[in-house]
Amino acid sequence: MYCDDTMKDAVIPQVRVESELRASLDSVLLPGETLSDFVEAAVRNAVEYRRVQTDFASRCDASLAEYERTGVSIPAAQVIAKLESKLAKRRKQLGG
Repeated sequence: MYCDDTMKDAVIPQVRVESELRASLDSVLLPGETLSDFVEAAVRNAVEYRRVQTDFASRCDASLAEYERTGVSIPAAQVIAKLESKLAKRRKQLGG
């Protein structure tokens, strides 16, 4: 059997939920969207979210270890100013 990147070769287990949750889910499906489409998108988003969380926690741990090793840190006001600058730049790029 030939398998490429577009072929799906694994199955996510069925999940039993309350009928109210299933009804809520059905009510938010987009036209033409299937329950399988929705579940796959939700799982992909959750996986990416967890990856981002894990990466963030790793960077936090590394930063704390570096601070504990050197005693050098960046003042919070400087960090916030840098973040605000990045946000303003991005807003400008998006036209907002």
